[in-house]
Amino acid sequence: MLADRLKLSIVVLNYNRLTDTRLTMGHLRSIVGDRRDVEVLAVDNGSTDGTRAFLKTQADWARIFLLENNIGIGGLNRGFRHADGDYIMVLDDDSHPRDSVTIDRIIDRLDRSPRVGVVACRIQYPDGKVFRTWHLPDTDRPGLSMAFVGCGFAIRRDLFERIGWFPERFFLYQNEIETAIRVLRSGFEIQYEPSCRVIHRESASGRTTWRQVYYPTRNTIWIVRRYFNLRDAVWMIASRLAFGLIRALQTGQIVTFFQAAKAGLSEPIDPEPLPESLSKRLRTFKAHNNLICHLMGEFRFD
Repeated sequence: MLADRLKLSIVVLNYNRLTDTRLTMGHLRSIVGDRRDVEVLAVDNGSTDGTRAFLKTQADWARIFLLENNIGIGGLNRGFRHADGDYIMVLDDDSHPRDSVTIDRIIDRLDRSPRVGVVACRIQYPDGKVFRTWHLPDTDRPGLSMAFVGCGFAIRRDLFERIGWFPERFFLYQNEIETAIRVLRSGFEIQYEPSCRVIHRESASGRTTWRQVYYPTRNTIWIVRRYFNLRDAVWMIASRLAFGLIRALQTGQIVTFFQAAKAGLSEPIDPEPLPESLSKRLRTFKAHNNLICHLMGEFRFD
């Protein structure tokens, strides 16, 4: 498929995972080919492992942005601001679209459905096994979703800009949930399209344990404090603190946990209570942050 109009900007964030970056960029180069309706933007978040040097060699076909320091999801925002397509597809350095058909279907869905703000892709492991997560409906049928997975989704560029891109204050984790809420509050829908498939290698490289304790704890508390009524918030925050403490005990990150709890509870938040109709749509998020649901085995402690 060739077109003169630039429809889709694929933005990839990279940080100290050279092997994954090589694989992802190789897949993207093969998939995008000589299409004129798709561009690739690769952002490096201050890598020190050779990723920056490799990305410089890709400048003949992709737009490369090299940042001096690791600024978390702020690095993606740098790429988003330079994106020229009508739509933006977001990837991690360890994920890539399965094929060009996924690209075509994303563009087609957003072209045909003006009220769809986000296309949530089906996430798969390299062996084809589906990545099961509470963020997406557990079905092979397309339909509405309350969230999406950050390593494989597409969003209207003008909508993304209007809601303020990713919340840089979060740095890492839970930014997709904050963004999903903003999309829904803006009157747009999140459409799950299982035929749009993203391969996620889920690399463990570069993922430090303390970050997996600190940011999910702090950022979830921020979301709950901002959007939910007192009755729901008290129980969800208590549950989230229990989950964080369990993870901290498992990993030896007790000090980190208490730092996250303090930041989550004490830093200023401007409340933006959700209307009841939207709050009900977020029932999966509420269940995920409900200790009873976890004890019943419905979710994992993460």
